[in-house]
Amino acid sequence: MKKILVLGTGAQGSTVAQRLDEEPNVSEIICADYDTKAVDSLVGILKKGKAAKVDASKKEEIMKLAAGTDLIVNALPLDYGINVMEAAIEVKADYQDFAACENIAHCEDPADEWVEGIKIMYRDHGERFKKAGKTALIGTGSAPGLICVMARKTIRELDTCDTINMMVYEGVEAKRFLPFWWSPLVALSDMNEDAYAFENGRIIRTRPFSKPVTRQFPEMGGESVTMVEHAHDEPVYMGLNSEKFFKGVKNIYFKYGGVGIDFARPLYRAGLLSREEEEIKGRKVVPFDVVLSHVPPAPKYHDEVKEIINEGLISDTGAMVIEAYGKKDGKNVMIDSHIFAPGLLDSFERSGLSAEMYMTGQGGFLFSKMFVNDKIKQKGLISSDMLTDEQVDYYIECAAKLDITMETEIVPL
Repeated sequence: MKKILVLGTGAQGSTVAQRLDEEPNVSEIICADYDTKAVDSLVGILKKGKAAKVDASKKEEIMKLAAGTDLIVNALPLDYGINVMEAAIEVKADYQDFAACENIAHCEDPADEWVEGIKIMYRDHGERFKKAGKTALIGTGSAPGLICVMARKTIRELDTCDTINMMVYEGVEAKRFLPFWWSPLVALSDMNEDAYAFENGRIIRTRPFSKPVTRQFPEMGGESVTMVEHAHDEPVYMGLNSEKFFKGVKNIYFKYGGVGIDFARPLYRAGLLSREEEEIKGRKVVPFDVVLSHVPPAPKYHDEVKEIINEGLISDTGAMVIEAYGKKDGKNVMIDSHIFAPGLLDSFERSGLSAEMYMTGQGGFLFSKMFVNDKIKQKGLISSDMLTDEQVDYYIECAAKLDITMETEIVPL
């Protein structure tokens, strides 16, 4: 029986906790956050839940809660990641997060620090987790996470792989002003940062909102949608692991589009996502902070989501697609994989969750499920693209039971 600590009771953490509550191999789920209202609301609907308040800026507080736990699920903002990871090593617990930590390297260019930080985590933190006999699994939401597993499954159809395009379009739009269904702070921060791609065998930086691609997806009713470069973990993880796990792929891109992109692009172009203080009419302001203060938080409570749905939706669509180009039996082909999951209305009817919570939270839960059922055998630090073929198959089998599936077509070129 496993004892789990879930840090962060927002959209992702609360979804993981609710699903773990149904797992027979879980005996207790400690739900901790600085927001005691969110914690109490979550624990009130759990059978195995225990509430706790934590200041995650203090490693000692995390360690106290984590003592005796088997797994720490980190659903906190990125800047707490290293504290939580260090605490996991100290108490000898397995570790899982939804995305890589904030910068832990020291480079002249902050954008390079993030890539170097991931290399450090693979190497140094990996060695420390291995010495502790434990596993750290990073990047385990829907993207990164679910999409990385599905990319691994996709390239099995190829003998050699040249290019992987990962494309996500989020078209859920409420009549209420609500540009993001997850943390606006994280969303807008990503919109203002350089993106990354793996191109010609090396990690490069690209400008946000650049290099647009337009596609017609059947799941979008054949509508043409445009996606652009966007800061995400996948090209970095998969690029660093290209030889071992992705058949020597030379190019990896992540493209993103939808309501959030449409909202943020003009703000970025106008300089309103800048974090640099400036003086306007005699007052010093940070444009990013002004914008963020006017963006509503993501809904995370059942009644909030219900109220938004009752007010009406403009659209309830989306797509998550992987295109893998390479050779099969000596011929050039494209493997076209489409991931399907319940939309907002269906997600809420099934589980009281938004589509974002359903996809990202349950994508993350499936990795937690692998931990509690002893399916993760590796020791050290791995990212979600580094599972074994057997682990990939198990994940996909469990995902199908949640109606998260993938359809793949081999397209001759």
